[in-house]
Amino acid sequence: MSPAGLYHPGASVLHRLPAGLKLAGLAAGVTGLLLLDQLWWLGAAAVVVAALHAVARVPARLALAQVRPLLWFGAFLLGAQLLLTDWQRALSVVLTLVLSVALAGLVTLTTRVSAMLDVAETLLGPLRRVGVRPDRVGLVLALTIRGVPVIAGIAGTVREAHHARGSVGRPWALLVPVLVRVLRHADALGDALAARGADDEPGSRHGTSSDRP
Repeated sequence: MSPAGLYHPGASVLHRLPAGLKLAGLAAGVTGLLLLDQLWWLGAAAVVVAALHAVARVPARLALAQVRPLLWFGAFLLGAQLLLTDWQRALSVVLTLVLSVALAGLVTLTTRVSAMLDVAETLLGPLRRVGVRPDRVGLVLALTIRGVPVIAGIAGTVREAHHARGSVGRPWALLVPVLVRVLRHADALGDALAARGADDEPGSRHGTSSDRP
């Protein structure tokens, strides 16, 4: 299973909790983290997040994979914050971000995508009256979630090929080949969705009066 935020099968209590309850807990947890401004409180929150991962029996490599993409951004953010405030506040901002992402990663690792989409469609159901199509929103969310590991995989493949050719020390050289492969994947995905009628309007599959001679 790809470590980039996909479901990790298990039978823990967190796996068995309803998706709606976990999403509500995630919202409450991230809100709570944003309200913490003391390092020792954030340290305690980190212990809680680690304990939740242990309860869910998530392998350490998968847990670390959720926050690994933040390493460079976190370092940049820390440096920028140090220019604006003291080191304690700067470290608090970075820790809040990392812990929030770790919590979100835990939810995706212990919740099937289909279950999360069911919750989203249920919540958006009342908006049908104003023209919102919950099934389309669910499709967008599914593609977004699935797209994260795909793009990470593309970047990893390009990086390995880059290193195999002996091109080291030029990370910006990866940008163009990664972008080209991502665009090709998007084109292929768009063609596949169109072939399955994903861009049809309701009722268009059976034809409308304007489609008939």
